[in-house]
Amino acid sequence: MTSLIGSEMTGSDLLRELLPVCETEVERHMKMTKDWHPHDYVPWDDGHNFAALGGEDWDPSQSQLSETAKAAMITNLLTEDNLPSYHRVIADNFSLDDAWGFWVGRWTAEEMRHSTVMRDYLVVTRGVDPVELEEIRMQHMTHGFNPLPDDDGQRDHSFDMLYAVSYVSFQELATRVSHRNTGKACGDPIADRMLQRVAADENLHMLFYRNIVAGGLDLVPDQTMAAIYAIVSNFQMPGATMPNFRRNAVLIAKGGIYDLPQHMSEVVMPVLRKWRIFERDDFGPLGEHYRDLLANFLEEMNVKVVKFEESRDRALARARARGLVDAAI
Repeated sequence: MTSLIGSEMTGSDLLRELLPVCETEVERHMKMTKDWHPHDYVPWDDGHNFAALGGEDWDPSQSQLSETAKAAMITNLLTEDNLPSYHRVIADNFSLDDAWGFWVGRWTAEEMRHSTVMRDYLVVTRGVDPVELEEIRMQHMTHGFNPLPDDDGQRDHSFDMLYAVSYVSFQELATRVSHRNTGKACGDPIADRMLQRVAADENLHMLFYRNIVAGGLDLVPDQTMAAIYAIVSNFQMPGATMPNFRRNAVLIAKGGIYDLPQHMSEVVMPVLRKWRIFERDDFGPLGEHYRDLLANFLEEMNVKVVKFEESRDRALARARARGLVDAAI
């Protein structure tokens, strides 16, 4: 990499300087990834026609999933459905040339398999109401999702690419955790195996983006640190804008599928440690400023984690006293 000063760098400069990192990561990804086929993870023998073709329409009694598993499957599927929004963000912030363009296309194609296999599984097994699922999908995809924090008028948009890759570094890992725990919550070995496969993809995607950010930290440490702070302190899961998200998020958290302690201990902190955020000595005044802000934010989140865990422990104790432990977890 050359030694362009961050404040003088344009978005095109940034992509050009990080191209060797992207090429290395694409090569690593293609060696590690495994092609798979959604149809291999769906129990087709369980399916039968709906009323439009002479069968019967969905009834709640047909689902073998718990309310927690339903909430998680719907949230995870609709998150995957919104792929066009995510594709737009990386296509706008990356180049469609060279290794950047290859990655945009390859990542999009791999992600598309996730919504395909999950929807096929849910429709065939009648795990959730397919009409409601389609109605919510239409709403969610029409609204879209933009992972970048609102512009406060101070952000240098030449570095929006750093915000985008910082976001997906955390989001891909969060999605991996959520998929993996959802598979366990379904109580079905087929669903568990399916979501293990999806989670494995998400982990490889996380590695790509995390390593691009590492390259950004080496190239323009201050600007990358600013992006990391903005993303961590404003982080929202990509399903945040979907209907019923708050209700489903509560069920998901109570069920131990994805909650604040997991977000901090299994997603945020491992990624920050990998980047050696609090060990680096190459930040200038701007980077130091945002690192200090990040440290303060993490302290605040630690307090919230303790309060969350104490509240959950009290709820579990009350549930045990009433003989309702299963209903509380």
